[in-house]
Amino acid sequence: MIRKGSDDATRKGTSDVEAIEGLLAFAANRPRWGGSSAIKSASEAVARSRALFRESPAEHTALLARCLRTSAGLLLGRGRATEALPLAQEAVALTRSIGGAPLVMALGRLAEALDALNRHAEAAAALAEAESVARSD
Repeated sequence: MIRKGSDDATRKGTSDVEAIEGLLAFAANRPRWGGSSAIKSASEAVARSRALFRESPAEHTALLARCLRTSAGLLLGRGRATEALPLAQEAVALTRSIGGAPLVMALGRLAEALDALNRHAEAAAALAEAESVARSD
């Protein structure tokens, strides 16, 4: 499927996961000054991935965590660290069961959010944990 816009997620024949991937791709490719369309697409991806996660947590944990991490990053890029923090925290909580690269990336996003909120000691601790996880893999 060629992704040209956020409406690709609603095209007939698109699987739920493909729709979420399309929404994330659209959100990630919006310019920072492009208004709220990126955040809206990422929020929709989070909502859809939460529904999949409720049906099958083991299968969709990584997808939900990625949606949360992406949304947090978009919010951080727009100076909305207070809104980004709970998303980043949830992404970390979800990826603890997965470990590896997903946890490292989630911890990195959490550190960004904490740093943006001037919680530097907590940000440093998150980065130290990310480095520890990366070394153990």
